[in-house]
Amino acid sequence: MARRVLALTLGALGGLLGYLGFVLLLERGFYALVLPGGLLGLSAGIVKTRGMFVACLSTIMAIVAGLIAEHRFAPFTADASLLYFLLHAASLRPMTLAVVGLGGLIGFWVPFRRRL
Repeated sequence: MARRVLALTLGALGGLLGYLGFVLLLERGFYALVLPGGLLGLSAGIVKTRGMFVACLSTIMAIVAGLIAEHRFAPFTADASLLYFLLHAASLRPMTLAVVGLGGLIGFWVPFRRRL
């Protein structure tokens, strides 16, 4: 149980660092949307855990981190709230969804392959 909590805490910190890195790079003209989910997965994978719980929860956290980062970059014009953005995320461009999905894939794969 303690390993799961540690892995998810490290994952959340990695997601925060990824988000801050995304914002920093965005201000310099680079669009690194995979960074929040990718760093979340890499950080969560530092700790070896049993089972699939950490990998599955890291996937969800990575996708949400990517969507929050995209909301920072380009909120919808109809309503700029985060809730509206999350509810209508399926309306995003396919490439944006693919990059967010890639972050989610990294968020799953790294903790999954580090299982005991």
